[in-house]
Amino acid sequence: MPARRAPQLPAGVMRTVVRTLVRPVLGPRVPVGVQRRWLDTVSGTTPPATGVDIRTGRLGGRPTEVLVPATTPTTAQVLYLHGGGFTTGSAATHRTLASHLAATTGAVVHLLDYRLAPEHPFPAALDDALAAYRELRERTEHPGRTLVVGDSAGGWLALTAALRLRDEGSPLPAALGLISPWLDLSGADRRDDLTDPMLQPAWLARCAAEFAPGRDLRGRELSPLAADLTGLPPLVVQVGSEEILFDEAVRLAELARAAGVPVDLRRFDGMWHVFQVSAGSVREATTAVTVLGEALTAHLPAR
Repeated sequence: MPARRAPQLPAGVMRTVVRTLVRPVLGPRVPVGVQRRWLDTVSGTTPPATGVDIRTGRLGGRPTEVLVPATTPTTAQVLYLHGGGFTTGSAATHRTLASHLAATTGAVVHLLDYRLAPEHPFPAALDDALAAYRELRERTEHPGRTLVVGDSAGGWLALTAALRLRDEGSPLPAALGLISPWLDLSGADRRDDLTDPMLQPAWLARCAAEFAPGRDLRGRELSPLAADLTGLPPLVVQVGSEEILFDEAVRLAELARAAGVPVDLRRFDGMWHVFQVSAGSVREATTAVTVLGEALTAHLPAR
């Protein structure tokens, strides 16, 4: 489905915009309230895809933004878990990405407003994600055609939720989509890399401390890379070559494949953390979301 016509920016220009307008704000000394308001404002400059109706809803007791393809949607449902270091992020920051995912897949996408830290530390966000997933499956006539997608911290939520569901013997999503997943909350081996135009390790460290104060960030409870990944659904993973989380995505793919989990890992050269939020405005971002949607729908069972 075609996206709304918008000025197309070269990837290099958008990289400069991100480095100039986003990276300085995502610092350890900027108050979280300022970060939330600024990210919502900056994100509002990118229009959502055309042909997608934007509605409101609720799942698991939390608000959602529901993105419905205007043409006859498929029976697939997507639970989308936004990123933002567990402390920022909203429907405003991720509406464009989610709308393009809905347009590509023909699925109804539910963009969850889960509780954020530091006001609501772990396990609040994870509890919200699990409750939303369970209710979504209960509502739909085709629960086996449910997908879970998350970026950055939302990728951690998606993967950790799947591990919890597997451990308790609950039905799993048909597949997981993980965009630039943040999986090592300890950041013990992470150094600042100025080639990353968005993320600073010091900000990630603050976010982790506010998300899970006083907890072991390397333990099984908070580190999906330390878990046994056997029995998980297929993983579709995307990561940019210029981000400091690149190695985590590669490590996840290695561990999942060793555990017998199908993995589709896509590296996008020259791209940065969750560049897919610029879908519709940057050709590479639009292509990445299209590729993600096609790979995920390939794992859906027949209706």
